Amino acid sequence: MASRCIEYKGITFPPGYNSVESLCFAEEKFQVRDDDIFNVTYPKSGTVWMTEILSLILNGGNPTWNQNVLNSLRAPWFTTCLGLETAHNLPSPRLLTCHLPIQMFPKAFFSSKAKVIYTLRDPRDVLVSYYHFSKMCVPFGDPLSFDHFFVNFLNGNVLFGSWFDHITGWMEQKGKLSIFFISYEEMKQDLRGSVEHLCHFLGKNLDKAAVTSVMENASFEAMRKNNMCNSTMLPKDVMDQEKGTFLRKGICGDWKSHFTVAQSESFDKVYQEKMQSLGGIFPWEQVRMESNSGRSLNS
Repeated sequence: MASRCIEYKGITFPPGYNSVESLCFAEEKFQVRDDDIFNVTYPKSGTVWMTEILSLILNGGNPTWNQNVLNSLRAPWFTTCLGLETAHNLPSPRLLTCHLPIQMFPKAFFSSKAKVIYTLRDPRDVLVSYYHFSKMCVPFGDPLSFDHFFVNFLNGNVLFGSWFDHITGWMEQKGKLSIFFISYEEMKQDLRGSVEHLCHFLGKNLDKAAVTSVMENASFEAMRKNNMCNSTMLPKDVMDQEKGTFLRKGICGDWKSHFTVAQSESFDKVYQEKMQSLGGIFPWEQVRMESNSGRSLNS
């Protein structure tokens, strides 16, 4: 766990980015516009990928914005002091980013017409990606070991809190609000279809050429080359890329090369206990998905 972390309502946040005041303001006083689009994730679930996709969709597939403006300026982290100021100055429609759990989300959203895209990912891959990210992101604090981080993740003793609580809280809103749920795995399997579904949700009518441009410019290869989203512009005291690469692999199933058999069994036990109430609707739940083929997160 990073030292000097910020604690707000029982959840810890990285120092330097957030403050109790900025988090409280985001929840209680942030002015949500009816045409706001929120990109919400738990860390390491496809946040940057979705930012690139949404930026491209909002610009009709034209990559100029993505290639010339930092993603933190295109889709500011409105829970941070700097991001809040940027968000206030953005013209509508705004694209906004956060890792907030549902109970800390801006209260004004629930009486607005704003939209949320919530991206989720196999928690085992999240854990692995989060571990490697924490080793290079200085404010997050270098984890002692993978074993140590594994235990902390299962216990929710990581920055931004429990993955299980985060997912459960948001998924409980399914069908109640203007929230579109999509998984990292769905996008990897069918990016064109995913982009088309996002366009429909956002009311954006992109032709085939524009959708193709979105796919090409939001590919993993394109993002790794794009300094506006690959974090190479960040100073070393924030992101030490000598310890790793921010956009590391971008694949599904990387957890298989990290988990021991004992860790896999331990994870499965905790997962079954904590996710039982959601009823097996996620792409990484292979056995249940085989008997519910074609079922989407939004059905």
